[in-house]
Amino acid sequence: MMKSDLRLCYSKLRNEIPSGKISDLSLLIANKTLELPIWEFEFYHIFLPIPGKKEIETEFLLSILQGRDKHVVLPKMEGDTLIHFLLTDNTKIQPNKWNVPEPVDGIGIQPSKIDVVFMPLLAYDKKGNRVGYGKGYYDRFLQQCRPDVIKVGLSLFEAEQQIEDVFEDDIPLDYCITPLKTYSFPVS
Repeated sequence: MMKSDLRLCYSKLRNEIPSGKISDLSLLIANKTLELPIWEFEFYHIFLPIPGKKEIETEFLLSILQGRDKHVVLPKMEGDTLIHFLLTDNTKIQPNKWNVPEPVDGIGIQPSKIDVVFMPLLAYDKKGNRVGYGKGYYDRFLQQCRPDVIKVGLSLFEAEQQIEDVFEDDIPLDYCITPLKTYSFPVS
């Protein structure tokens, strides 16, 4: 399928999930991340879910990260790019004009410091190609990261066979976690 078709399809599928079930599925996903070989690092980038979009609730994963004394990094949209702030006890979170929860300000973190990125997505395929909302924020962000940054998608659904319109600049995932399965993608 094409990315635009996948966006429509998976947005619809996500909207059909009862709200109470999203929490249960999100907890399963958070617990499955513990099976990944990613826990020796320091800096973990995580998204905060957009209210009303039925995205994965990342507070369970956030609790795991904080319980392991990891440095948690949150994104903030600035123009057509993401900037990144360390989550601290003083971090104030507020929704932006698109209702995306993000830090107001704080201790800035350069993308080159980040070891693991937990990524939002709508769909992905068996090669690790992902489909987001189509604005390219994460593609531009990942280009600023080190080549060895570990990219972990979080999804409520299983992988598509193939995304037909993958671009040369698209950066594939290393892993994708679903409530039922962990996908590991080979380095191409």
